[in-house]
Amino acid sequence: MSVSDPPPLRQDLSGARFDQPVIEDESQPYWDAANQGRLLIKCCTACGANHHYPRPFCPKCWSEEVEWVEASGGGTVYSYSTVYVNDLPPFGPEVPYVAAVVELDEGPRMMTRLVDCTGEDVEIGAPVTVAFQPFDGEQCMPVFRLT
Repeated sequence: MSVSDPPPLRQDLSGARFDQPVIEDESQPYWDAANQGRLLIKCCTACGANHHYPRPFCPKCWSEEVEWVEASGGGTVYSYSTVYVNDLPPFGPEVPYVAAVVELDEGPRMMTRLVDCTGEDVEIGAPVTVAFQPFDGEQCMPVFRLT
């Protein structure tokens, strides 16, 4: 390809997966707990703020004094959208599905998926509870159900 050639419009994504997180040393306890049916979040021992996604510092006060705590698994729907089109593997056959942001009872918000419902069933503020769904045959991922 020369400098003047336009880039290809689409890449072949047939072998790629877009539903699998990168599990690193810092997040390993989170994923291990998910396999046990437990939802972990981080709590700052300096200021007391809970946060999610897992990271080695507090996003409120920047302290590195954070520890894992088990969340109750309860929360409310903060925002949601029904996804009708998604051509990234492996989502195509799964549409429509409900993508959501859930505000956990402990305070943090997390992006997730609502299962066993349709977008017509969901309302902002609806109570939800965590469930765990395998996504690669071995690893489980937290999802939520309306309660």
